[in-house]
Amino acid sequence: MSLQFIQEPLDKATPHVVPAQAVTLNVNGEDHTIQIAPWTSLLDALREYMDLTGTKKGCDHGQCGACTVLVDGKRINSCLALATVYQGKKIQTIEGLGTEDNLSPLQQAFVDHDAFQCGYCTPGQICSAQGLINEGRCKTEDEVREHMSGNLCRCGAYTNILSAVMEVLHDGDVVVDNGVLITVPVASTKASSVE
Repeated sequence: MSLQFIQEPLDKATPHVVPAQAVTLNVNGEDHTIQIAPWTSLLDALREYMDLTGTKKGCDHGQCGACTVLVDGKRINSCLALATVYQGKKIQTIEGLGTEDNLSPLQQAFVDHDAFQCGYCTPGQICSAQGLINEGRCKTEDEVREHMSGNLCRCGAYTNILSAVMEVLHDGDVVVDNGVLITVPVASTKASSVE
């Protein structure tokens, strides 16, 4: 005995499509008006609609920090942020921190301290460090480690990242060498008189 199933046609109502809406975002000092769906993340708006690919998509769950950008000087995970919420805010990505010919102090410190290997996490690390400096709450190695703990580096360049951040945080007066905090002696500014 065979069973026969009769498939009735499904009621195929046309799904309601949410239309894209115009959103104006101020990114790196310039206004960009884009047409996006309301659920578009700030990360996707930056990468897919503005071609600002320095901000990286790592985990897409707010756990790795590769997508860190600055909003009004504070760091956020752009993968967790809806782009529409950030209209009227000043958004800064890695592309807005410096130029190839004029690196920001953090970008230069990352180069000087070899604070990257594959480089995938570096834009998020630098934006997070800039936010940390803007917040003004960190001075010690442990505080920097704690406040940068949301930014993961799969290559393990943490010691050099810490060195770069500490150098900029302390205007070059403090560096970390092989995990040890070193205070750089300040050169005497008194001119000796020759008689």
